This record gives sequence, structure tokens and C-alpha cells, in this order.
Amino acid sequence: MAGKAYIPTEVDEHIGRRIQMRRNILGLSQKDLASACGVTFQQIQKYETAGNRVSASRLFSIGLALDTPVSFFFLGLPGNLPDENRHTRSCRVSNQTQDDPLGKNETLELINLYWRLPDESKRQLVLQMLRGLNGQNPNSPTEEIN
Repeated sequence: MAGKAYIPTEVDEHIGRRIQMRRNILGLSQKDLASACGVTFQQIQKYETAGNRVSASRLFSIGLALDTPVSFFFLGLPGNLPDENRHTRSCRVSNQTQDDPLGKNETLELINLYWRLPDESKRQLVLQMLRGLNGQNPNSPTEEIN
């Protein structure tokens, strides 16, 4: 007797994207994460693509391996924001758009490489270069993003 087919939900997909994003930020391969969690890289691949649902205990071990709290994987889901309540929260998970720079591997690689620079002076040089390439004053202070 076959069980019910698994149909991923938007929550499963969101958690999978967050696992992949955190893994990429840390510069880990699926194999590295799998080894740290005691599963195969194919299993990590299935979690990231929502091919399989992540159990609570596995999500906990993934959080440990990625040095982040389990709550990180739920950030951005309806009902997970401090000012929401059951009467005001939206009913849908926000969808990542194709043109969202935070969802691109290139952005994650840039962030990862930036923070791997050995000291603050080198990071400042990179910021000055990027400001100059974008037509801004290279020596202007960093604008705060709210």
C-alpha cells in the first residue's frame, strides 16, 4: 500500500531556500553540509528544492551545522513577524522574484568574499571602488539602509 504523495507547501519551499542561502553565504557545498548533518548530499539537495520535507530534528541539526538558530529558516513567513497577529497577517508566503538581488548566487558570493577579506582597510577599498564605479563619491560614508 503506497502512502500519500508528498506535495511541498510554500513553507517547505521557503525553508529550503533559506537553507540554501545560509549554506552559500558560509561557502559550504551540499556535501559539506550533508557530512555535518549525517545525511547524503542528495538529501540536502532535496531539502533545498523542497523535494523532501525537513523534520524538526533535522532542521535543528542543519541550524547547528550552519551556525544559525532554527528561527532563521522561518524568517519572512507570515505569522513570524513581531507586529503581526492572526487578524492582520497575510495568508501567503512572499515569493522571491527573479530580479531580487538577494536571491542571486552572485550576491551571496560577493558577500562571502567581502567578509573573507583579511582586514577592514581592504573592505573599505572594495567599497570605495564600488562607489566610484557607480558614480558616487568613493570617500562618502556608507549610507544606512532601513
